[in-house]
Amino acid sequence: EGNMQHAFNLLLEMQTKGHSPNDVTYNVLINGFSKKGQFEDAKKLMADMLSKGMKVSAYTYNSLISGYCRTGMLVEALGLREEMKMEGAMPTVSTYNALMHGYCKNGSVSYARQWVAVMQKKNLAMDILSYNILIYGYCVLGDINEALVLLSELRRMNLDPTLVTYNTIMDGLSRRGDLEGAKRIKDEMIGRGISPDIVTYTILINGSYRTGNMWMAKKFYYEMLHRGLKPDRIVYTTHIAGELKHGYLDAAFELQEEMQLKDFSLDVITYNVFVDGVSKLGNLEDACDLLQKMVRNGVVPDHITYTSIIHAHLEIGYLRKGRELFEEMVRKGLSPTVVTYTVLIHSHAGKEKKMDEAYRTFSEMQSKGIFPNKYTYTILIYENCDIGNWNEVPSLYIEMLDRGIEPDSCTHSALFKHLRKDYKLIAIRELERLIRNERGNS
Repeated sequence: EGNMQHAFNLLLEMQTKGHSPNDVTYNVLINGFSKKGQFEDAKKLMADMLSKGMKVSAYTYNSLISGYCRTGMLVEALGLREEMKMEGAMPTVSTYNALMHGYCKNGSVSYARQWVAVMQKKNLAMDILSYNILIYGYCVLGDINEALVLLSELRRMNLDPTLVTYNTIMDGLSRRGDLEGAKRIKDEMIGRGISPDIVTYTILINGSYRTGNMWMAKKFYYEMLHRGLKPDRIVYTTHIAGELKHGYLDAAFELQEEMQLKDFSLDVITYNVFVDGVSKLGNLEDACDLLQKMVRNGVVPDHITYTSIIHAHLEIGYLRKGRELFEEMVRKGLSPTVVTYTVLIHSHAGKEKKMDEAYRTFSEMQSKGIFPNKYTYTILIYENCDIGNWNEVPSLYIEMLDRGIEPDSCTHSALFKHLRKDYKLIAIRELERLIRNERGNS
């Protein structure tokens, strides 16, 4: 992404010297700012183009739409799609791929599929990236069967599955615990002339640990070596995470030593795995020591480091310490993510039963441009039901739908938590009212 401020200064210098930047210059800057999440800067440049009578192409709009979708700002992305149509720049396959990716990242695959119908109406054919995005979306949801249907469909459309396609499906199968299925996909891939890469084996090793099959994890590791692939930092980190997950702390530290002997220094990701693993084993003092150690070794903790350790403290009721760590994180200039805020909201609403504080945090995250996800809403719905605050629930549920976030079984379980209690009739009537209102407004 480079130094965008330096690039922007060069643009200003060009204009000062009487040179007129062309659309290529603007597109490079808009794309760069969009990738860095500096949307206001990108929009100012786009406005500058329009004010000079320059044509803003679909490529320009797609840069911004992709940026919005990557950061979960789907409402803004949709607004920009409407704007581009009004400006005469027709959405392309790339536009719809960006939107589908945004919805899939949000867990809203059914909304993503709606864009396929829009594409078909406009005679735009899905490309391999379109299929890979939807396959990814279904795999994240755990709907591997639908992902496999898409794999068959793309072949019928004379598209060739890529390494990314196969790796995504293997990851989906591994996450579901179907290691044998993942192995079959790997064999099919090899049969089609596509060689497994380091990502393939990382997925399979991770899947083996996830199912508790330590022997298979080692087998995939040696198969990887036999194919001439050298383990990288990510492979070692995956092994370390697996050993920690199963409580083998000594084995994890032995792998760390082996990793360092092969000149792989511990980066922030490896440290994060250690901090998270040690925290989950209940060794909070050791986790805090690791936090200090990484700083001494010149590795800067990130939001994931802090979120893991904050979550661990809050989970066992060390609420003050958890909040102190959150404040330390902010003081160090680290931006909390939706996960960090959701952890705090869960603590306020669930453990402390302080709904006012939970809503304050809920508002704070949005004021900083961080939008709630499915888990944030589910927690608030669950906790409101738990204290009998039914009036808050419908607005949360509708807001969730309006943001394009698809509720899952956990959300609906939370929604009807009290159906066996006195709320049963109230809940059913309220849901019927909601459905009528929603239909009336659609």
